[in-house]
Amino acid sequence: MDMIDEKTQSSRRATDRSGLIIRGISYICIGGFALCCLLPFLLVLGTSLTSEAAVKKYGFNFWPKEFSTFAYKIVLENPGQILGSYAVTMGITIVGTAVGLLIVAMTGYALQRPDFLFRNKISFFIYFTTLFSGGLVPFYLLITQYLHLKDNYLAVLLPGLLSPFLIIMMKSFVRSIPHAITESAKIDGAGDFTIFVKLILPMTTPALATIGLFIALGYWNEWYNSMLFLSADMQYRPLQLYLYNVVTKADAIRNSAAASNVPLSDVPIETMKMAIAVIATGPVILFYPFVQRYFIKGITVGAVKG
Repeated sequence: MDMIDEKTQSSRRATDRSGLIIRGISYICIGGFALCCLLPFLLVLGTSLTSEAAVKKYGFNFWPKEFSTFAYKIVLENPGQILGSYAVTMGITIVGTAVGLLIVAMTGYALQRPDFLFRNKISFFIYFTTLFSGGLVPFYLLITQYLHLKDNYLAVLLPGLLSPFLIIMMKSFVRSIPHAITESAKIDGAGDFTIFVKLILPMTTPALATIGLFIALGYWNEWYNSMLFLSADMQYRPLQLYLYNVVTKADAIRNSAAASNVPLSDVPIETMKMAIAVIATGPVILFYPFVQRYFIKGITVGAVKG
């Protein structure tokens, strides 16, 4: 009996030891991957706080060789324009995320309902748009000639409200909710909208957080539609387009140099690019930790149960 107990304890110790080794290896791998994701941003941040002369002499560094905030001074020399662009981008992001999330959630819920008559045909049309598109010219004519949204923020807001990929993701997640819940609520006299708001939405919080993050990032990083439909005559344009123009347009660089009484050769081109990257990504980095756990759960549940 003692021999059996001793063998059992030895087996448990071996199992615990192997478990510790596996966990240790897992932590090392995850830590290494997280470090690889963090290092590029630290490199961008360190370079943005380095003088242009040091960057030309020593190259990019994680720690500033010669500390300087001149790049931020050049980018932020017109704070009213920056704040206006931030306000436009935040407004489009907040409104677009809220409306887009509602549309995607309602569409995904309706398409997984077994009692919805045309769900397969509509699902096919939504999926078809991921394979073929009308192209840039018809899209431009639709926005400018038919909808008359030239120089209108709706031209940036409307195209991002609906995404076939996000609808398919939402449909897969909602499918994991038993249809018996909907049927029992109908027996109790609840309508479709009541079922959707009071039963379905609370149970799809991870999917909503995941899809909301995708939509928000899409609006926050949007610059292409802004470049197509918002002319330079507008007082404020989205942040990404404004920062893009600061870097790419020689006139903006010359104006910045002239305003700061700096020779054109001393304009911090490289450090300014890094400063712009920090300004553009900063709010997203601060916001992401609050939805990270929902984001991971939404991705995994949708993938396993879809």
